Amino acid sequence: MKLGLLGQKSLLWTLRTAFFPWALTSSAARADTGASNGITNIFKPLSTPAEAIYEVSVLVLTICAGIFLIVGGLLAYTLIRFRRRPEDDGREPPQVYGSNQIELAWTVIPILIVFVLILVTARTIADVQNAARPAGALDVTVVGHQWWWEIRYPELGIVTANELHVPVSDPTKRRPTFLKLESADVAHSFWVPQLAGKTDAIPNRDNRMWIEPKQPGTYLGNCAEYCGTQHARMLLRVIVHPPGEFEQWVEAQRQPPVDDSQVQAGRNVFFSTSCVNCHAINGTRADGKFGPDLTHLMSRETLGSGAAPNTPEKLRVWLRDPQLLKEGCLMPNMQLADTELDHLVAYLLTLK
Repeated sequence: MKLGLLGQKSLLWTLRTAFFPWALTSSAARADTGASNGITNIFKPLSTPAEAIYEVSVLVLTICAGIFLIVGGLLAYTLIRFRRRPEDDGREPPQVYGSNQIELAWTVIPILIVFVLILVTARTIADVQNAARPAGALDVTVVGHQWWWEIRYPELGIVTANELHVPVSDPTKRRPTFLKLESADVAHSFWVPQLAGKTDAIPNRDNRMWIEPKQPGTYLGNCAEYCGTQHARMLLRVIVHPPGEFEQWVEAQRQPPVDDSQVQAGRNVFFSTSCVNCHAINGTRADGKFGPDLTHLMSRETLGSGAAPNTPEKLRVWLRDPQLLKEGCLMPNMQLADTELDHLVAYLLTLK
């Protein structure tokens, strides 16, 4: 079976996600959306849950490194100490059997190591999952779709997509964000390595996790559970705002879209096609649930859950044929004429 260029790229992204997800997140963001403010991996934690995971990881790696050095050292010593020498007569050396001390050591020591790792891991999991909820914590519901993230702020009345905006937390005023994870179709997995561990989003089940970013900035993540053709490009961004800026973002998101009479032609195109059946725009009759909410589309940094930067040029390509940027995505090609496309792009650019 022959794959087209886009098919080969999709296969490559899928394989990279399966085996090197942390590398994929960082490189994908650099290639498609510009550089972020840091390398995304678990060894640079910037959130309380991520720091707990990092400490356990360091312990495990230290123990494994110690075992490697001991076993490798003994093996090297044996190879050198008992190597074949010119004066050897070729006979088999004396064999030693039934050393109770050695057998007891290589049985008890691994059991103790495993027992210690189990206790440390269990305690870390319990501390993270049973963390006390401070006053002022933010509640967010994240719903995984093929292949994008729906993000709801129930208490704030905001719905957005693919970018999770949260306030920064500091020791004097803790503001963690508690997430309820859901899935609208298949199994997904929410993972932002610098902020927390992986947590699955399962159909008909609510899973919960929390993050507590300690530095403002943009943190990159991705779906960590294979969920279909474009799993590798089901990316997400967590944008952490400094004090005061998050409230400004909330206020801007609560504003209705601008009703610009100059883009009425594009508005007519939107409401005369099936766009209106899948997408929602506050203050209009568009109330679709199958695709991302477009009320403030142009306030986002990317299109297609990280498939491309959110620029007028890429928006036009996306509307012309979504398969060119994200092969296999569920958004259809609307077969728009050039004039209709120009009008539609102009209208969507007003949704800020």
